[in-house]
Amino acid sequence: MSIINRRNAVFGYAVWVAVKAFGKQKARQAVPGKGDYAGLNKGAIASIGAATVAAALLAWRLKSEAAA
Repeated sequence: MSIINRRNAVFGYAVWVAVKAFGKQKARQAVPGKGDYAGLNKGAIASIGAATVAAALLAWRLKSEAAA
């Protein structure tokens, strides 16, 4: 009995099509929809805000050390 036969080929193709459709569905869900912040999700906006605050505090600290 051969490993590569028509039954296994059809089964493999069906699994491939199902997994591909499931992957496309998950990818569509991961992309934010249309709206005010269509390109960025909430996590990305929070990370950008935290990085901005950290940079401002670092600049303020460096400026106050240079003045002293």
